[in-house]
Amino acid sequence: MLVLSLVAICLIFVSHYTGWLQPVRGQLAEFSKPFYWITNIPDRLAEWGSQTVVSRAQLEAENERLRTELLVQQGRVQRMAALATENVRLRNLLNATELLSDSVLVTELIGVSSDPAQQTILINRGSNDQVYPGQPVLDADGLMGQVVEVYSDHSRVLLITDEHHALPVQLLRNGVRSIAEGTGDYGRLRLRFVTPTTDVRVGDELISSGLGGRYPPNYPVGRVSAVKKSQEDTYLEVAVVPAARLDRSRHLLLIFSEVDRLGD
Repeated sequence: MLVLSLVAICLIFVSHYTGWLQPVRGQLAEFSKPFYWITNIPDRLAEWGSQTVVSRAQLEAENERLRTELLVQQGRVQRMAALATENVRLRNLLNATELLSDSVLVTELIGVSSDPAQQTILINRGSNDQVYPGQPVLDADGLMGQVVEVYSDHSRVLLITDEHHALPVQLLRNGVRSIAEGTGDYGRLRLRFVTPTTDVRVGDELISSGLGGRYPPNYPVGRVSAVKKSQEDTYLEVAVVPAARLDRSRHLLLIFSEVDRLGD
């Protein structure tokens, strides 16, 4: 040990004060690099594990956070889609008013009858807005119905598809007149007393004829969807799809016709 200690001291002295051992030192440094790399493996594994391995609780918390953010973003997208759709509906309603020769008042649906035997809706206009019983109501696509009850700030509207409602109509193609009755189904009307010789076809458009004075003429009512001849009946069975979106429209128009203005 004494000899080795003396040798080490001599090597330290020679290395410090001379350059004789410089080549040997460089070779030893190259030779020792693998040993340094091996001895650093545990530290590197610990560092890698701290960066890549997380606990189950952390993963669940992160998943819950991302799930919440996704729901929030989806809700925002749905709201934006609803607003965009509402803007389209209002634009269509505005375009519809430009085609009318009568004065109109915009109203909004605020309620739907809970009685399945009655197809009525509530609107947010009443006698304070000069609304009157029998006043026609339409949406951006066609006739919806007529006012049947008027209160100070709201009114009740009977839809054209109610079983107790009938509407004088005519075919736009040839002017043939008929009566469109409600069936209790939002998506279907029927024509009454149509003889087999009547020129009516699938796809024919129906408009209000103005007869009876309840509805002004030339407003869209619907389109013929089926024409059938029953062997047990002397009349044709004619089904009509309403032009108005009776179960969807929210913003509506109250019509003040020229006759109403003269009467006032």
